[in-house]
Amino acid sequence: MRRPKDYLLLYVKGLSMGVADVIPGVSGGTVAFITGIYEELLRSIKSIDLAAFKLLLKFEIRALWTKINAGFLLSVLGGIVTSLLSLSRLMTWLLEHYPIQVWSFFFGLILVSAPMILRDIRKWDLGTVIAGIIGIVIAYVITVLSPTQTPTNYPFILFCGALAICAMILPGISGAFILLLIGKYEFMIRSLISFDIPVILVFVTGCFFGLLGFSHFLTWLLANYRYPALALLAGFMIGSLNKVWPWKEVVEWRLDHLGAQVPAFDKSVLPGRFAEVTGQSPLIAQAILFAVIGVLLVVAIEKWALMLKSKS
Repeated sequence: MRRPKDYLLLYVKGLSMGVADVIPGVSGGTVAFITGIYEELLRSIKSIDLAAFKLLLKFEIRALWTKINAGFLLSVLGGIVTSLLSLSRLMTWLLEHYPIQVWSFFFGLILVSAPMILRDIRKWDLGTVIAGIIGIVIAYVITVLSPTQTPTNYPFILFCGALAICAMILPGISGAFILLLIGKYEFMIRSLISFDIPVILVFVTGCFFGLLGFSHFLTWLLANYRYPALALLAGFMIGSLNKVWPWKEVVEWRLDHLGAQVPAFDKSVLPGRFAEVTGQSPLIAQAILFAVIGVLLVVAIEKWALMLKSKS
């Protein structure tokens, strides 16, 4: 039986997932895994099915609430939505003014999280190893793809929502980065900032249907092929480290909606190369500090979760 403070904690975890989903390169699914709510989140989403809609039509609210684990879902999703609506501008500002520190922090988060997932694999075989390698390769390839130009009509925005949400709940694959690849990241950030209600509603509708379908697949995968699935998800996280590497060299530029030149595509470089091509300090000491903070945060969260579990 959850207490009010438990739901507040779930809301904070949802806030953290929303922050991650705003950033191209960081996955909300990664944060869900780090904070220990990933599988419950999948199961709760999966429970929104035909039987749940029948309960809704019969106004059997109490039974519906229990079936879909509504308290949990509303707390987490409420935090995610709050972040998406309120922190989009802040995260854009932080990435503009403190990119090395922000990327280093998330690099530390992901770097320590992958081994924690791998630690849960009790039996290694060839299939599990191959699944991990596939995850690394897929995530890495996604991080080096170049963005493209796409339409802004409602059917395509609906598709973008479904595609992005599938990526968002996969640890290591960023929904925001998928939007960037298909040319819709800035468009959606601008829509959130300006509260373009029609676009937001169409996108959220796509997210809803994509989430329902993909959660069933992931739940089935974890139930029937748990160890290969965990290796695959950890591989996604390891492969995505290329995208959150703090030092980047811009190799392609584009014009944003204001006509200003902004980076469109970059590649990871060593700190020395970064200083050479940008003329800026690589801030190595700060990068290490923020990466360590990220690592320590994950370790602290895990210990806190274990402590709460032992008390319950």
